[in-house]
Amino acid sequence: MTLTEPREAPQRWKAEWAELYSEVVTTGLCTGCAACIIACPHDVLGYDQLAYRPFHIEEELGPGGCAHGLRGCTSCTRACPRFRDWEMEADSFLFGRPRQPDEQPGMARSVMLARSTDPELLEAGQDGGVVSAVLIWCLEHGRIDAALVSSLEGDGTTWKAVPAVARNRAEVLATAGSRYTYSANTLAYAEAVTAGAERVALVGMGCQASAPVVMKARKVGKVGRRLSFSIGLMCSKTFEDSIFEEFFEARYGIRRQDIAKVNIKGVFQVWLRDGSYREVPLKEGHAWTRQGCKSCPDFAAEHADISCGGIGELAGWTLTVARSEAGQEVLDEMVAAGALESRPGDDDPRALELMRKLSTASRRRWPEFAPPGPRSGVPARKS
Repeated sequence: MTLTEPREAPQRWKAEWAELYSEVVTTGLCTGCAACIIACPHDVLGYDQLAYRPFHIEEELGPGGCAHGLRGCTSCTRACPRFRDWEMEADSFLFGRPRQPDEQPGMARSVMLARSTDPELLEAGQDGGVVSAVLIWCLEHGRIDAALVSSLEGDGTTWKAVPAVARNRAEVLATAGSRYTYSANTLAYAEAVTAGAERVALVGMGCQASAPVVMKARKVGKVGRRLSFSIGLMCSKTFEDSIFEEFFEARYGIRRQDIAKVNIKGVFQVWLRDGSYREVPLKEGHAWTRQGCKSCPDFAAEHADISCGGIGELAGWTLTVARSEAGQEVLDEMVAAGALESRPGDDDPRALELMRKLSTASRRRWPEFAPPGPRSGVPARKS
């Protein structure tokens, strides 16, 4: 008879708002994704629009106290894509294995260059219009009921990015394009669900795109189930809203109400409503980098179903990475139907090089005091 060691019971998840507050919210790890807020079943978390981070609405236990947490509620820490070993958990859930040291931009099923074949989407969207094309395809083919996106406040002249819900082609087109200031798109979740959406797509930077996977891995429940698809936007950083007055207008005379479109290609590319075009040095804008971006290790939106980035040398094409099985299925369907034009990622080696380089640079920002996962395998800086 052979005796075997008894299996250890899995550790019960006990971490609650007090730990999230002390380990993430106040340490610089918080990206402001607002996943904790939409996951909170007691509606006791609010969002500070100036600091881009959550806060506890009830004050009797202080900012780091939560009576529901003391009674066993752990939803906020389960939802947070920066809490403890979030990256390892997300990798294992989405890909079934931990990443290898050479997989700095994350794991992928395929990498290609893509662009929409719809002239209207090419005109309204950023670079190849892929994000808009994928959203419209998923809405029109019954994969999702709604998408959480960003829009511009009011008539758009404030250039203030705000969370929004897109339910059809017209609403996708109305919210197309990039902002480069931050919008916690997850905050539109309640609006989508109240209107009856059960299958919700999330569009956002890597800090947001990781949230649905982390929720599923940690069994958050209904919110994680409803967030059924995600499109991640490759992103090195976003900027404080004050950049418009304090930088663009004060230094270059560009008023936010005169801006029609913005892109970043080594410089700020600014198209104005009068038809003129300006370029502004990107380096000069670094002082307005949003605080939540300074420790973020995820450039390539590594846990999205599909990651998209307008990087490389081929203008009008989007570097498009299929990460999940669902993401690959959607891209395959769209290419087969002629909704997307595609070519191999290797056709733009500069784009692949930039994705790896910027992913590595982002990973170096992850603090030494935090769980070591995101820094694992990161090559040392060249002297």
